[in-house]
Amino acid sequence: MRTILNGRVWKYGDNIDTDVIIPARYLSTSVPEELAPHCMEDLDETFAKDIRKGDIIVAGNNFGCGSSREHAPVAIAGAGVSCIVAASYARIFFRNAINVGLPILECPEAVNGIEKGDIVEVDLEKGSITDKTRNKTWTANPFPAFLRELIGAGGLVPWVRRQSGAQA
Repeated sequence: MRTILNGRVWKYGDNIDTDVIIPARYLSTSVPEELAPHCMEDLDETFAKDIRKGDIIVAGNNFGCGSSREHAPVAIAGAGVSCIVAASYARIFFRNAINVGLPILECPEAVNGIEKGDIVEVDLEKGSITDKTRNKTWTANPFPAFLRELIGAGGLVPWVRRQSGAQA
């Protein structure tokens, strides 16, 4: 798994819920490439058309609140987001993100210091978050090695398949 991620920041506030991340009208599919064009469209109409592979979402408290749908982190990853840094996450979103292989870190101090459009480097192994634009670094609690392995495998299902030797 690539442990150092670099990307341009898309910044959002508190309580970004799963209905805003991927509106319910698109839940007839779970295919990341079909969800991606609609990711964040009710909140930020520029997101899906302007996102670049590797970009990073930075958000406030309770990111991913609302329903328990796995579609939300699937849509975010499908859009090309490499990582999310938030002040806090709704617990079910936190678990769903790991399950689908989307790296997430909690660091309120970084959220307060990073602005939209900044270039940020995230080291998943160390938990460091460096704003290259502002030359500031913060530290989040990194995931333990086994969770980095799970995320690196693309999520829980691919990891289990790999562990069991099953074919995809």
